[in-house]
Amino acid sequence: MNILGLCLVVQLSLAFGVAGLFWPQKIMPFFDVLMFPWAASHRSVRANSIAALGLSALLLARLLAIMR
Repeated sequence: MNILGLCLVVQLSLAFGVAGLFWPQKIMPFFDVLMFPWAASHRSVRANSIAALGLSALLLARLLAIMR
């Protein structure tokens, strides 16, 4: 069950990272809610998307290490 949860987190992180890079204007309202006191900009959405892709890569590496 732990591996299933990790797989879900990897997929969600990858989905939000790719969506933020391809469609930043559609993700802006979501980031406005998440980053409430600060206004979301294209630059912050891009930075968070790249960080989400990096997190996805790290979690995938951890998942592959667990399966070995």
